[in-house]
Amino acid sequence: MSIALIFPGQGSQQIGMAKDFYDNFALAREVMEEVEEALSQKLGKTMFEGPESDLNLTENTQPALMTASMMMLRCLEAEGGITPSHNTVKALAGHSLGEYTALAAAGSLTVAQTAKLLKTRGQAMQKAVPVGKGAMAAILGLEIQDIQDILKDFQDPESLCAMANDNCPGQVVISGHKEAVEKAMQIAQEKGARKAVPLPVSAPFHCSLMLPAAEVMNEALSQEELKAPIRPIVTNISACYQEDPEILKQSLVTQVTASVRWRESMSYLRDEEGIETFVEIGSGAVLSGLMKRIDRQATAVSINSVEAMSAFLKQAA
Repeated sequence: MSIALIFPGQGSQQIGMAKDFYDNFALAREVMEEVEEALSQKLGKTMFEGPESDLNLTENTQPALMTASMMMLRCLEAEGGITPSHNTVKALAGHSLGEYTALAAAGSLTVAQTAKLLKTRGQAMQKAVPVGKGAMAAILGLEIQDIQDILKDFQDPESLCAMANDNCPGQVVISGHKEAVEKAMQIAQEKGARKAVPLPVSAPFHCSLMLPAAEVMNEALSQEELKAPIRPIVTNISACYQEDPEILKQSLVTQVTASVRWRESMSYLRDEEGIETFVEIGSGAVLSGLMKRIDRQATAVSINSVEAMSAFLKQAA
């Protein structure tokens, strides 16, 4: 069996995520302590009690999702489950901010480093575009070429709309100026999209409007040392294996303004690397759901609770 470990991004957060791990495992509490010390912030209270408006603040959401995933991973390792160093694990990947989690899991970054970088990333992304000026939307039911054709007419720097996420067949997320996104949604529906759904986000991620945030991350990452990961990372911008620390660092900068090539990344792991099983570790089950739409023959498992972890360990025994 060959396994890829995958880590979720923004949108998967929910109040109470990883609390059952925190309550039952000292290792999970140690991860939380490391993050809270690094950030000088009681992030656990926000994660476990809310309010939801605080958890959904991008600067909190990003380190919180990483923290939840790393708490779960450390417990999974301690219980005798798969680890990034296990010979069945061939690669790691994360959706958007989840790429930082993948790097932490693979030993390229410490948990404390990752928490600080994600806090900075969240703050920079929020500040890049004034609230209300940008928007994102999910387009369902059109092929990617159809979306690309629509977006050719939205390259004006004053009326920009770009592809932010290629998630799976029939699901693409667009991002840009609010009016441009709304117009692109209308055109998509006219061209046969099943749905065009505005996303509840406070900034237009993964498009060129995020350039100020990319500059901030370039400066922040230039001060950090990344180690070579113990397993290859499939980056959002390359959709293939990367192991060189400098390339991985530059990928984190570029991904702020670039599209997340998730469908291509998962297809690469399936078709080029022969990965059979995808284990999503973290809040929710978004990525395992996407995997089932990308390749129905792949096995997709979500570990998002102690109960789910126990079931996975029992099945793997």
